[in-house]
Amino acid sequence: MDVVIPLDKMSVAEKLRAMEESWDDLQRGSGEVPSPAWHEDILRARENRVNEGVSNYADWSEAKDRIPRQTQ
Repeated sequence: MDVVIPLDKMSVAEKLRAMEESWDDLQRGSGEVPSPAWHEDILRARENRVNEGVSNYADWSEAKDRIPRQTQ
């Protein structure tokens, strides 16, 4: 099935909402979505950066609020 999404006509908020809805749908069937082995390597590297004080992270709801402000 081909899916056509008019991305060029969507606002950033609309695109984020579409991504969230797609992600929510994927999570409902999360057992069906395999996680590649390299994901673990990336997560460990990110965790190490946080532990070393090189990086930090934000709550997803906070990040969602910040992203649109950064694109303006």
